[in-house]
Amino acid sequence: MTHYMHSFEDGSMIVPDDELPSVGENVRKVRVEAKKAGVWIFSAGLLTQAPSVVDTNGRVTNDPYPKTKKHLGGFVIVKVASREEALKWAAKVASACRCSQEVFELAVVPTEE
Repeated sequence: MTHYMHSFEDGSMIVPDDELPSVGENVRKVRVEAKKAGVWIFSAGLLTQAPSVVDTNGRVTNDPYPKTKKHLGGFVIVKVASREEALKWAAKVASACRCSQEVFELAVVPTEE
């Protein structure tokens, strides 16, 4: 099984205020379905803010990487058998939250417990 991240850009989810409750309910339904399927790991929306970047020397800047104007708006982590399955879950999330999803395979390093 492989971990995948579906993510979307801050500002890409444009929903009228009166429709936000139904979008939230649709996202909740996908999360429940994914949990029942055993593929849901974690999700989060990110507060709108400029990220802090910590350089290798410890210097902190409160802007995105140079020349980058995109900010991550939120993400979902799933653990599935194939990229195709990850894309199917991303399509469900995209439909529920009304915004496109980027899909990345994660390089997960096993931890010792």
